[in-house]
Amino acid sequence: MNVRKGVNRVYQALYRKWRPQTFDEVVGQTHITETLKNQVRTGRLSHAYLFIGTRGTGKTTCARILARAVNCEHPVDGNPCGRCAACRGILDGTILDVVELDAASNNGVDNVRALRDEAVFSPTVAKKRVYIIDEVHMLSLAAFNALLKILEEPPEHLMFILATTELQKVPATILSRCQRHSFKRVDSPVIAAYLEKIAAAESFGLTHEAAELIARLAEGGVRDALSLLDQCSAAETIDVQAVYAAMGLAGKRRIAELLDCVLRHDTAAALKRFSALWMDGKDPASLLGELCGLLRDTLMLRVAPKGAAELLSGGYDGETLRGFAARMTNEELLAALGTIRDAQESMRQSGHPRTAAELCLVSLCDGTLADDTASLRARVSRLEETLREGRSLPARAPAPELAEPPEEEAPAVPAREESEELEEFEVYQEAQPEDALIERAHDEPAPAPVDEPLWAAVRREVFGKLPMDLRFYLDDETKISGREDGEVFRLEAQPGFVYGRFNRPEILDKFAAAIKAATGKDRRVLLFEKKDQPRQARSLDELRGIKEVRFINE
Repeated sequence: MNVRKGVNRVYQALYRKWRPQTFDEVVGQTHITETLKNQVRTGRLSHAYLFIGTRGTGKTTCARILARAVNCEHPVDGNPCGRCAACRGILDGTILDVVELDAASNNGVDNVRALRDEAVFSPTVAKKRVYIIDEVHMLSLAAFNALLKILEEPPEHLMFILATTELQKVPATILSRCQRHSFKRVDSPVIAAYLEKIAAAESFGLTHEAAELIARLAEGGVRDALSLLDQCSAAETIDVQAVYAAMGLAGKRRIAELLDCVLRHDTAAALKRFSALWMDGKDPASLLGELCGLLRDTLMLRVAPKGAAELLSGGYDGETLRGFAARMTNEELLAALGTIRDAQESMRQSGHPRTAAELCLVSLCDGTLADDTASLRARVSRLEETLREGRSLPARAPAPELAEPPEEEAPAVPAREESEELEEFEVYQEAQPEDALIERAHDEPAPAPVDEPLWAAVRREVFGKLPMDLRFYLDDETKISGREDGEVFRLEAQPGFVYGRFNRPEILDKFAAAIKAATGKDRRVLLFEKKDQPRQARSLDELRGIKEVRFINE
């Protein structure tokens, strides 16, 4: 009897109504279902199975199908026929030889002892007595020990099928006695196609874009996808907006606009958009989760541009992600993800999710408010990228303009020479980036004289290309110096921190390019540690002139 074609007087959830009844109907787990079918077909069955995987991937479903298949009177290519008395009895629960237990509520040693005492009896109707223990990792240590002996040497009529989502909590003694099968997350396109098939059978107006969105939200779980489809089924047409409305999500466009406000450091606009989403009934935790997903996709695109297509969630188009990736550094993305993670943890511990989300947005918009290491690295990376690209740093907000003094109090006009010096001084007092004075003195220097020493020419050429923290060492000969040494250029740095900062291939390449620009020749650059200069030896006559020095033989 096909339960799907019957008339359901009481509405049944989609994930229950469409639960697979054979191995061939299981979605996305072919590597497991084919193995189990071959074992049923050949009779080479194990006495204990352990199914591992995340929620909603088919562990319990395959356990039930396997229990019916090993007891089926007329199996069809390893699948239960669904028509014999054993299949129908196990399916409707009238055959008591197949027992399904929930270890979360039966996790005591007494429960397992009762199971062990009952399991030794032969089955009454079916061929095998099968025990399906779901969430087996919830068993106590004493319960595992009680299960161990019968699991090791069970009677021929007995089979155990264990299922768990947390393999690390199952003792190794249990693992070594089971045949393990790992259920993987189902790919989003496979889930989307399955949803469209069910929607057509249920007469739902499901669009392809909405099916893809539900599949991504399910995160590889078929049961979650069916529950989401069930939740959206009240809409006449299940499109993307209907899914967003049913799930309380903001939608990718509004989340992208929120991130744009963050990148523009516009705190007021970001809070205004968050307030609008709040008034629309959007959950703060879901909002931060969607923002975290967008930042995660942007980071994947930056760190793995060639293989990003397989790593992205698919919620945003490539043009949007590339635009955000060009505006953020890796350090900024990591810092932002850490800030959101801390806010999500704060939401779980406090009763004010809106406040936690607002504080998170304020921190994201103004990186100077955080003093943790990740935020400091993000700010340094932004400074380095700005200098590397040759762009000026954003000027600070100008001070309020003061009223001009009365004409009679104006100072006397200085002489011509003093006036020129004053004009030059006033130019340097304009609102500029933090290192504008250094850039003016080194990035646009006057032409070097013909007899300029090589080290001075190299310093002049390489200055604007080095990171900010290395530039200040160039004017200190005790920290770093350079000279020609045959066919190579010898750099000598102070041992320790300074040597470590200059001992990087990209830094030495910048010195090689500066040498070529200064001399027109290619030189290999080698870095050495500075050695202490030997003291100059003094003559005996000089030593005799020091009254504290006495010679023994004189």
